[in-house]
Amino acid sequence: MKKAPKDIRVLSTVTDYTRFFGLPAPAHPLLTIINLAEARQSALAQGLTPVTTPIVQQFYTVALKRGLNGPLYYGHQSYDFKDGVLFFLAPGQVFAADATLDTSELSGWLLVLHPDLLSKYPLGKKIASYGFFSYEVHEALHLSEKEETVLNGLMQNIESEYERPIDAFSEDVLISQLELLLTYANRFYHRQFLTRRSAEHDLLSRFEELLTAYFSQEEQPLPTVQYFADALHVSPAYLSDMLRTLTGQNTQQHIHHALIEKAKRLLLSTSLTINETAFQLGFEYPQYFSRLFKSKTGLTPAAFRFSVH
Repeated sequence: MKKAPKDIRVLSTVTDYTRFFGLPAPAHPLLTIINLAEARQSALAQGLTPVTTPIVQQFYTVALKRGLNGPLYYGHQSYDFKDGVLFFLAPGQVFAADATLDTSELSGWLLVLHPDLLSKYPLGKKIASYGFFSYEVHEALHLSEKEETVLNGLMQNIESEYERPIDAFSEDVLISQLELLLTYANRFYHRQFLTRRSAEHDLLSRFEELLTAYFSQEEQPLPTVQYFADALHVSPAYLSDMLRTLTGQNTQQHIHHALIEKAKRLLLSTSLTINETAFQLGFEYPQYFSRLFKSKTGLTPAAFRFSVH
């Protein structure tokens, strides 16, 4: 693992997090829930000022933040939290508050969750599949009033279980409630893609134009998901989730489809050998092209050429 720059603070535990931000100590070493209005009032009473040092945290954060005025920074992007949004942060991501951020009316809640709590449960692996943990802040989730009420209720249940005396079922119940919270968040995120159809269909159209233009050129290197995400000014995870919601296929599947269609045209309209076709498409190793082509069509490139002719 690369060392973080000296001007970025690395927080490895939940206790590190609460100490760094002057928050109440966690009742559980791997989990804490913070009432942001109460934390704001406590900081004011103690004369604490907002911390602006960039951090890299080694745990998950889910927060519903209202009443913020000004930018927060997530990687190299910024987002203005004037509207209530559900914000997600995954281990290893850089986060910082701008010095001008106004927290005088801050409310909501903050859940800090260490991955070790999930390690023996299926959620430990599943949590990485929730694309919203890799989104930039400007792609955060906007909630309707009803959706916010649902999530607030779930958070109250988690907090109630978190605060009660531990018994043989405590951890199982807690993990189940955390998974339910993330499942609802996932539902609401995909609702956002569907209800913002105008903007998302415009993004889909621009992606398809880029894809067509790319494969209309000769001897281009194989394109990556990152290439199209950068060209469209969104994160790779956001692009794939948007495409999957609207088309049923993620970015990589769209790329492979366009690649195979171009391969078919070259095989049928040129006298290039299979190896030459692979190189023309940008493959460094022809055998990889042949394996991909067969996995998508059921035929080797040579068999496809022969079957059509």
